[in-house]
Amino acid sequence: MEKMGRFVQIAMVSGSELSYRLLLSRDLQLLTPAQYVNLNQRLERVMKMLSVLSSKIRSAAVVGFEPKANSQ
Repeated sequence: MEKMGRFVQIAMVSGSELSYRLLLSRDLQLLTPAQYVNLNQRLERVMKMLSVLSSKIRSAAVVGFEPKANSQ
């Protein structure tokens, strides 16, 4: 569980970096305003999903949930 939480944190940092790069691309007119809006909305959706996943991972860690290993 701890590793998965760390991966989610890394993904959220990457999303924040992407947000900055989208703004920069828009400001440098490498993206049209419509392209920026579309990409930014999609990024916001992914960031919300990551936030929910992070919360669920933290909640599971507090409860002490540890998924059972797949016995194949």
